Amino acid sequence: MQKDCIKPSTAHQQGTFSCVGSTESLFIMSFTGKYELQSQENFEPFMKALGLPDDQIQKGKDIKSTTEIVQDGKKFTVTVTTGSKVLKNEFTIGEECEIEMLTGEKAKALVQMEGNNKLIANVKGLKSITELNGDTITHTMMLGDLTCKRISKRV
Repeated sequence: MQKDCIKPSTAHQQGTFSCVGSTESLFIMSFTGKYELQSQENFEPFMKALGLPDDQIQKGKDIKSTTEIVQDGKKFTVTVTTGSKVLKNEFTIGEECEIEMLTGEKAKALVQMEGNNKLIANVKGLKSITELNGDTITHTMMLGDLTCKRISKRV
């Protein structure tokens, strides 16, 4: 028997998926929202390891970037604005896509969801974990033994 599923409203930070004809419900966090960078750790050495030029690193370290996430089920659009630089990526959970990296290079990626609040991607040796807890997004990037952590709050 096929079940009809109802999507949660994007106006809510969290919602419940329910299926007609089923007593089960799946709790899922909605990433949709606009977030402003509050703090970051190891930004400069990490960006240098990625190959960003020093002038871009210096500009980027002092600017409070904003991240806008639009989630529609398993489809995501993530737009990061740092000063005049805008980086926009679209992906669907579990499907291979092309991601533009901070260096401007494009690479194939596969984004997976772990639990109901964590997105994990591996792109060219870079592991990215984006975790939503309430109104806070923690974005952790790892390259070898180097880790950069960026914490943003919903605005």
